[in-house]
Amino acid sequence: MLGQSLKLKLSQTASPRQIQLMQLMQLPVMELEQRIKEELESNPTLEEARPLESDVAEPQEERAHDGEERNAEYDDDYFQQYLEDDPGSYQTGSRLDEDYAAPGSYTADETTFFEHLEEQLSSLDFRGPLEQLIARQIIGNLDDDGYLQRSPSAIADDLLINHHLDVTPQQVRKVLATVQTLEPPGIAARDLRECLLLQLNNKVDNGAELEDMRFADLILAQTIIRDHFELFSKKHYDRLREKLEVDEDELRDALGEILRLNPKPASGLSGVAGGRVARTIVPDFLVTTEDGQLKLQLTARNAPDLRVNDHYQQLLADYRRKQKAAGKLSIAQKQAAGFIRQNIESATWFIEAIQQRQQTLFSVMHAILRYQEAYFRSGDPKDLRPMILKDIGEMTELDISTVSRVANSKFVQTDFGTHSLRDFFSEGMTNQSGEEVSTTQIKNVLRDIIAQENKRKPYADDKLQAALAEAGYDIARRTVAKYREQLGLPVARLRKEL
Repeated sequence: MLGQSLKLKLSQTASPRQIQLMQLMQLPVMELEQRIKEELESNPTLEEARPLESDVAEPQEERAHDGEERNAEYDDDYFQQYLEDDPGSYQTGSRLDEDYAAPGSYTADETTFFEHLEEQLSSLDFRGPLEQLIARQIIGNLDDDGYLQRSPSAIADDLLINHHLDVTPQQVRKVLATVQTLEPPGIAARDLRECLLLQLNNKVDNGAELEDMRFADLILAQTIIRDHFELFSKKHYDRLREKLEVDEDELRDALGEILRLNPKPASGLSGVAGGRVARTIVPDFLVTTEDGQLKLQLTARNAPDLRVNDHYQQLLADYRRKQKAAGKLSIAQKQAAGFIRQNIESATWFIEAIQQRQQTLFSVMHAILRYQEAYFRSGDPKDLRPMILKDIGEMTELDISTVSRVANSKFVQTDFGTHSLRDFFSEGMTNQSGEEVSTTQIKNVLRDIIAQENKRKPYADDKLQAALAEAGYDIARRTVAKYREQLGLPVARLRKEL
């Protein structure tokens, strides 16, 4: 049986402006500059303040107050209602998040890795346009490391669907062999073994001027990768020596040639990786020491000086006077006044959002500086205290999600180098002396232990656990394995060396 009922429900929803403010909060410097540039281009009433002497000397608080007085000239409720009586085309909707590029989505004006490969195609010996098209299809399917993860049959299917070309997997393989001759060596390999073998083949083919001993090492390295890759990957060196009938020095020299190869050929072109231009880290904060005191500053690029254009404010004030004098405005005048008011309000909000971003960033970084003061004075990782987002949230009275957005993709330049804000956050544990230490400190000790181990007999995780216990850190073996993986260090078998 159908019926009706009333139900009260409380829910929180973020407005478009709140969403934009959250997005501004997490932008690093370079993306912030791009976002400001977009706003300046789209909003004619927003401008960068000229560096006049009066503006430079005037404190930020006074400039903000002066802006409020200027805005009050057109902040008239009656005039606003009058404009809203005729909801014409001058009223534009608020711009939502999807109107703006995501952080990091813009690219610099440099040659990408894929463009570098395509430029070389003209020098290859193709039989016709079909093979050139297949080559471009292959290059377009390379991943960020320069590997071809798609099979020849799948590429043939793509050509049939997208270009209505009926090619066979054999034709794709033939063109692939030609593409694999491009620079850098190892490109378009289908797995690590093929990537290393392509580089070794290139060295052997161009090794006429090498010494006989070096050439012999390359030939032995070729044999290892081509015929005994599994033994090599598992570091079964004793079995390799038996199979190849070589002594330890010969095997070590051949392995040295393999270790000189690049397992990620896409990184072989300076400045580019996988078609994406390498990005430069720009610090958001500067921490310096002056007369024994720590000093925190926001970088200038994080604090742009924006303002509402005086000309448009004057135009809106003129329309207001005309409306009061004549009793009404023409449709064209109402549309122009509405357009100007809409953009001035948008510009005012954007300026306030940038200022709020500056204040929040400074507040969070200042709290981190106070919490980790010992580290910022010494630069010793051992002085890092356990710190989580909640600790900074309580100090700043900000939500944890806001602290997380600020810490994300932000960097601070100190006397000891440039660090990500994320590096200062870590869990903690109590050591055998009863002191609370951060997991970052434990990872550094673990890294040192592994760096000093005998590479002929590297420590397994249980021995690493015992070594950490001797250093005063009693943690479980599975925790040792987790920290080792977070440090990017392989298991003992793969750390073994001759």
